[in-house]
Order: sequence, then structure tokens, then C-alpha cells
Amino acid sequence: AGSQLREIFDKINNLLSGKSVLSGGRTVSVTQHPQGLDFVYYKLAEKFVNQGEEEVASHHDAAFPIAVVASGIWELHPRVGDLFLAHLHKKCPYSVPFYPALKEGTSMEEYQRMLGYQVKDSKVEEQDRFLKRMSGLIRLYAAIIQLRWPYGNKQGPHPHGLNYGWRWLAQMLNMEPLADVTATLLLDFLEVCGNALMKQYQVQFWKMMLLIREDYIPRIEAITTSGQMGSLMRFKQFLEKCLQQKEIPLPKGALQSSFWRS
Repeated sequence: AGSQLREIFDKINNLLSGKSVLSGGRTVSVTQHPQGLDFVYYKLAEKFVNQGEEEVASHHDAAFPIAVVASGIWELHPRVGDLFLAHLHKKCPYSVPFYPALKEGTSMEEYQRMLGYQVKDSKVEEQDRFLKRMSGLIRLYAAIIQLRWPYGNKQGPHPHGLNYGWRWLAQMLNMEPLADVTATLLLDFLEVCGNALMKQYQVQFWKMMLLIREDYIPRIEAITTSGQMGSLMRFKQFLEKCLQQKEIPLPKGALQSSFWRS
């Protein structure tokens, strides 16, 4: 409910503002240790990113309540935003976007970690699980860039707004696609913030959608094997439908004004 989200936001904001907060049955304050605030900034940013790969990966709708709190905290405490991006880029290089290259002297295990795979006891996680986590992280990022905490003063610009989403999309299309990964993440990203980008960039946005259909999809097809077709087909269907209807629907789970009255 909206009222619960306000409570969570206020508690985090109070903690970062140096006030005493009740946690785990005891009162804590960042002033209790000289590095207290730095530590809390770091752990909070890490926690937001973890929610992307865990909660949002399993429940896509969760991106919006988490993102609106993260965005509001970022606005009031910019250090959290910097650290959020650092954690996000490390876990999901595609959020930069960046595809790390295999350099001489790098072990295969280390390289897979650089690509965002979890490696435990020399065993690499399965592709489905990897893609699910990356989707959760991109969806959280795509939600943050379009949402603002509704109770802020909103005087300045969004600390990391839609222009960053436009830049991400343009940079993705300037890179050689990766089988499976590129189609999956483009679909995740456009499902979550395509509607907001469409409203903001209008004609330019539709030019980009046409470019994806005419130029970029064939490039993805060229590197995709028959076993990896699922994500590409889903992306193509989504794109065709949007171009036909000249509309990108509001994302499922988007927070309506009525939510804040709950």
C-alpha cells in the first residue's frame, strides 16, 4: 500500500539524515560511528540492487514500488545514487551498457563473472537463471529513470532521468548484439519505460523503433541459433504490435494515483 511505502521511505530518509531509527528492536543512528553514514550509503545501494535481481526478477511488478523509493532517496541523498549505479554496473554490465571482452590472461571463470554470471565452485549458473536476474536488474533501472517520489519538492530535474534511458537505448543499438541477452534486455527495458520514452521523445522515439525493426533485429537474427529464438520472437512480436498500434502500453504494475491513497 502507498501508506506502507511512505513509512519505509521516511525510515530510510530519517536514518540517512542522522536521526535515530528503530531497527531490529534497538535504536540505531549513523552518528554512532565516524564511518556510519558511508557504510549505510553503501549497504543501502547494494540492497536496492539485490532487490532487482531477486524480487523484481521473480515479480516484475515489484520494480515500481522499489524504484519509486530508490529514486526519491537518490534525489535527497545523491551518494546513494552513485553507489547504486556502481553496484548495478558490476552485477549487470549490460546496464552501462558494456559487453566485457575476454582479455589475455583472464581465466574463463573470471570472465564469466565479468559478464554477470554467478560462478560457484567452478560451476556457472544456468542461462535461464542468469537472464532472469539480468531482466530484474534492467527492469528496476528502467523503472527508476521514469519515477519520482511524489512527496518531494520536485524543484530540480530527476537525478537520473529519462535522458539516461534514451542514451542507454542508443548505445545498445550501436553495439554488436549478443545472442539471447540483447533481445531479452531490450524487451524488458521497453516494456517498462517504452511508454515514458514515447511520450518524451515522440517522433524521434518512433524513428528508433523503426530502426530496431529494419536494421537491428536482422543483426540479432544473424547470430541467434534455433535454441535461442524464444527471446527474439517475443521481442519481435512486442515491437510489431507497438508499431501497428502506434502506441506502447503503460507497463503492467505501474503505480496509479489511487495507489498513494491506499
